[in-house]
Parts: sequence; structure tokens; C-alpha cells
Amino acid sequence: MRFRSKRYRKDIEKTSSTPLSIDEGIKRVKSFSKTKFDQTVDLVCHLGIDPRQADQMLRGSISLPRGIGVSKRVIAFCNEADVAAAKEAGAVEAGADELVDKVQKGWSEFDVAVAHPSLMGKVGKLGRVLGPQGKMPSPKSGTVTPDIVTAVKEYSAGKVEFRNDAGGNLHAVVGKLSFSDEDLKANVTAFLEHIRRIRPAAAKGQYIKKVCLSGTMTPSVQLEVSATVTE
Repeated sequence: MRFRSKRYRKDIEKTSSTPLSIDEGIKRVKSFSKTKFDQTVDLVCHLGIDPRQADQMLRGSISLPRGIGVSKRVIAFCNEADVAAAKEAGAVEAGADELVDKVQKGWSEFDVAVAHPSLMGKVGKLGRVLGPQGKMPSPKSGTVTPDIVTAVKEYSAGKVEFRNDAGGNLHAVVGKLSFSDEDLKANVTAFLEHIRRIRPAAAKGQYIKKVCLSGTMTPSVQLEVSATVTE
């Protein structure tokens, strides 16, 4: 069994076997022992999808209404005409051939890479480098787009990317513990409503089966599915 700290064991005594509303769940997570840093708040959804089927896989991105409390380092693979605008929008690096070469040689001091569709022929050869890091630009995640400036702004501000795992779960950052209850609720609600809207047509039965909220160092709290979205 994985070691659990005294603080964690104390907190887990406060958890409930009964799912809570979003409001109650947020208050419960905030009631756990405080740490010296501002913990990230994570949301996990267990979905009624078959991850083995391509038409039931979920992948995408969303800009949450209250942000997520962090900024990301973004690079932009773009044409020379867009380089200045991309950097002004927040990109730490922008360009085409030189940037591709820099990344191919091992530079990885960035969190997100966005690319103009016209450059994917060149960026594609970085798949072996960026793929394992989860940084490869993709149309499905919104990181391949002709609107480079908007993409850089959104991802620099912490736009959330998501992708289901092999167990049919989706993990997403929805803010920080320092956020107000109202801001966390707005982000949780927005994410869940987005997931509901992109329900795969092939998914049968109950779609959102279980939703849990937690901090970086806290136990998880289960939320009422019926109180989060309308099936």
C-alpha cells in the first residue's frame, strides 16, 4: 500500500461516502489541511465510453471562464509574417525552420506548442520528440490552427487540454485552492457542460458516471453526477 502521511490520513476522515453537490464538494476540499503552497484543483470524470473505439475517444481543449491560475510557456510554429505578433501575444519562441531545428536538437523549455496548418509538413517530423512529451500540435486539441495569435494568448493564459485515458477517465485542472468558491464552481460547471456537449454519438447508456474533485495533496471528493450536468 502506498504510504499516506498523517495529514492525509486525518483529512480522509473528513471525506464522505455520499456524493456531494458542487458547492459542498468545493467547501469539503477547501476544509482539508492547508499546505505551504497554493494547491492545484483537479477534476476527474469517469465516462461511459469505450476507449478502444476511435469514435468514442475524447480529446480537445477549453478556456475556462475563470482561468486556472497559472501561465504556460508557448511556442509557435508559424510563418515569418506572424512571428512578431505571436511573440507579442506571449510566445516564448516563434518561427519555422529554425524553431523546428532547435526543438529537434533537444530544446524543450516550453509547455505547449501551437502550429499553423501550412507548417505541419515540417512540424510532423518532430512527432518522435514531442509525442512522448504530450506536446505535439494536433487539430483535435486546438493546437493546429490558422489563428496563431489567439491560440498563443489562450494557451499562455492556461487553456486546458484534455484526453481520455485507457480507463475512460478525463483529468483536468480547474483552478487553485486560493480561488473563490464561486470561481471554482464556474470552472467545474463549464468543464462538465463542455464534456456533455461533445458526447460521442456512439456512447451508450450513462455517459458521465462519476466525478471527483481534489487538491494536489488532498483526498478526492465525489460529486453528485445529477447535480453537475443533465444527462
